[in-house]
Parts: sequence; structure tokens; C-alpha cells
Amino acid sequence: MSESRGIQSIEVGGTLLLALAHLGRPAPLKDLAREAGMVPAKAHPYLVSFGKIGLIQQDPGTGYYGLGPLALQLGLISLQQVDPIRLATADLPRLAQAVGHTVGVAIWGNRGPTFVRLEDGPTAVHVHMRHGTVVAIRGTASGRLFAAFMPREQVLHALELEGEDPHISQRFEAELRRIRERRFASITDGTVKGVSALAAPVVDGFGKMVLAITAIGPSASLDVDEEGPAAKELVKYAQGISAQLGALNP
Repeated sequence: MSESRGIQSIEVGGTLLLALAHLGRPAPLKDLAREAGMVPAKAHPYLVSFGKIGLIQQDPGTGYYGLGPLALQLGLISLQQVDPIRLATADLPRLAQAVGHTVGVAIWGNRGPTFVRLEDGPTAVHVHMRHGTVVAIRGTASGRLFAAFMPREQVLHALELEGEDPHISQRFEAELRRIRERRFASITDGTVKGVSALAAPVVDGFGKMVLAITAIGPSASLDVDEEGPAAKELVKYAQGISAQLGALNP
């Protein structure tokens, strides 16, 4: 099937909107034009038209261009319509095949990290898990990932519900800092001996972590290296969902 014919002028003008989104801040005409790959004289008429319908607005003091009220309204409507779990689970079977192990989607529930969807991979893992399973914070990759990004009081409360010491040791704090820097968590022989896991965060347009995409498999066959093929597949998938949720730097 051939690609549907579009309106070239709209596509050209759209590069300015993409440029503004990429910059992530109000910008002068010359910067926007350069980011969009066009000369300022060509970019200006598009910005004037976008301004008339509210997609762009110009600061009268600085002359910088930023998103207008219509763009903000569209963004809020989009956030209301998007279901992160639906997006994350839509292509989970393909991810399981690509990773070669069981994969799952976890959210932060009332009692801590909770799996809402699991998809078996070609390599069997002997762990008693199902939808709704709450996992340990310290002993799982998804638990550690949430601990790194969730508000501290919520993490301490979840630890208390687990029957664990509601205290973050210096050693664990260092691990959480490392996870935040890498935006990735892994564990070998965690809660269940012989089972390892990887987890990557899904973030929304406000930079808030909303989901953990996790791979679980036998320690003997699941490569937990951050640069390994399984990790790269997982991170790529999580970043793709984050981008659909409006994250600028997923």
C-alpha cells in the first residue's frame, strides 16, 4: 500500500514544532530555524500562522517563541487519553521473543511494586508469579527501580508492609543512586536463587516513573549486563513507551 499523500507545507511547518519540542524551552527565531534546518525568513511566516491558531506564542519582552495555549490544551487532552499500561502491554509478546525470557509490566500499587501483566518467553523460568503479584523492593530489579525513583516515604512504607526494616542503608542508597544515573536496574540471584532480572523505567511527560518493564530468567542464561542484548531490547522498549507518553528524554 502506497503512503497517503499529505500537505507538504504543513509537514515543513511541523519541523518547527518538532524543533521547539526538541529544544524544550522558548527560543529565538534564529535558533528555532537552525534546529528545523531552514533559514529564519522561511521559518517566520509559519510561526506567525501557528501563533494565530494558538500553537505558538511569542513573548513580547524577549521575542522568544514558545508553545501556545492550544498546544498546551492538546497536550493535556493527550495525557488524559493515553493509558500507559495499554501501551506497554500491546507489544509485550514480541518483546518476550526478542529478549528470549519472560517479560512483565509492573506498577507501583498500594503495597509496592505490583505486576499487572506477564508474558512468557521461550526460556522457562520457575517462579510462582501471576498478575497482581507484589514483589520485594530490595530483592528484585523492578523493586529496586521503583525505590530509586519513587518518593522516599512511599518506599519506606512499602518496606514496612513487607515486614522489612523501613530504613535505607548507605550501601542500598549508593545502589539507588547508581540506578538513577543508569536509568536501569538488574539483580542476580535476588529473592529467588537461580533467578535474575532486569528492569527499565517508563516515564511520562512530566518525568515521573509510571511503569517498570522487566525481564526475568534463569541466572544461567539471562545476561544482566547493561550493554547486553537483553538489556538493550528492554531499554529500547521502555524508551519507546515513554516517548508515546510525552517524555522528551526517555
